Amino acid sequence: MRILIGCDHAGFHLKEDLKAYIQSLGYEVEDYGVHQEEAYDYPDVAFRVAEDVARGRGDRGILICGTGVGMAIAANKVRGIRAALCHDVFSARASREHNDANILTMGERVIGKGLAREIVRVWLQSEFQGDRHARRVAKIRAYEERKTEA
Repeated sequence: MRILIGCDHAGFHLKEDLKAYIQSLGYEVEDYGVHQEEAYDYPDVAFRVAEDVARGRGDRGILICGTGVGMAIAANKVRGIRAALCHDVFSARASREHNDANILTMGERVIGKGLAREIVRVWLQSEFQGDRHARRVAKIRAYEERKTEA
């Protein structure tokens, strides 16, 4: 599985830690930056990662900023993306199993590295359950199609 990861300046340190951690779990990681702590606008990296996940250039994406909120808002503007802001393990698992989330967002200023690692591990190892959840995700996709064509 190929994971695309990106951050703004407020998520730089957590991204660096998680990048190495994800690789240690055996996943391929592509780093979309940023590569330093200088101020950077989160929508720029969120759109790049989300567009490439939507195009299939990566299997899933992880985006980190100060709170995770801005990244989630921006990523969810990209057609085909279901970005989930998760700061606990239960939500991370449910976002995959029930919502087929393809991007995880987190906030470096909200959670510590240990919890972030556990969230990422669970999120990467959880699979979409389908069944009744597939019907609901299909409704989201159908709505996106109608809005895109309008």
